Amino acid sequence: MSTNSDSAWQNWPLDREIVLARVIDAPRSVVYAAWTDPEQIVVWFGPEGMEIETYEIDLRPGGIWRFDMVAADGTRYSSRMDFLRLEAPTLIEVEHGVDEDHDPGKFKMLVTFDEQSDGKTVLTLRQMHPSREHRENAIGFGAVAYGGQTLDKLARHVEAKSR
Repeated sequence: MSTNSDSAWQNWPLDREIVLARVIDAPRSVVYAAWTDPEQIVVWFGPEGMEIETYEIDLRPGGIWRFDMVAADGTRYSSRMDFLRLEAPTLIEVEHGVDEDHDPGKFKMLVTFDEQSDGKTVLTLRQMHPSREHRENAIGFGAVAYGGQTLDKLARHVEAKSR
C-alpha cells in the first residue's frame, strides 16, 4: 500500500460523490453509442415513467443537451448536460444540472465503459456534487434509485439492440 502524500486520492472528496455501476449484456461499442447517438439517448434516459422533451442536442465535446424530464403527472424537471469530454468508446464527462447558465447545484458526471471478455460492459457512473450538502440533497431526492432506474432502461435498450 502506497503512502505517497502526493497521491490524488489523499484529498478525493468522497463525501461529495455518488457512484452507480451496472453490468450490461451488450458490447461496449453498443452501450457507448446509446449515450452518444441523439436518437437513442432520448429513448432510454431518465427514471421509469419519465418522458424526455429535448430543446437542443449536440452530443460532442463542447456540445449541450437541453431537455425536460416530464413525469406522468406533467411535472417538468429542467435539465442540461454540457459535454466536456468524449473518448470513444471508454468515457464521457459532462456537467449536469438544471437548464440555467449559473446553476449552483450542477455536478460533474463521469461515465466509463469497461469491456469484458464475455462481450458484456461494466458501466460506472460517477457523480461529483459541488458540496456534501448537495450530494445529500440529491440522495434524499432519489438520485440513487432514479439513477438505477435509468441504467436499467439503458440496459434494456442496448440488450434489445444487440440481439
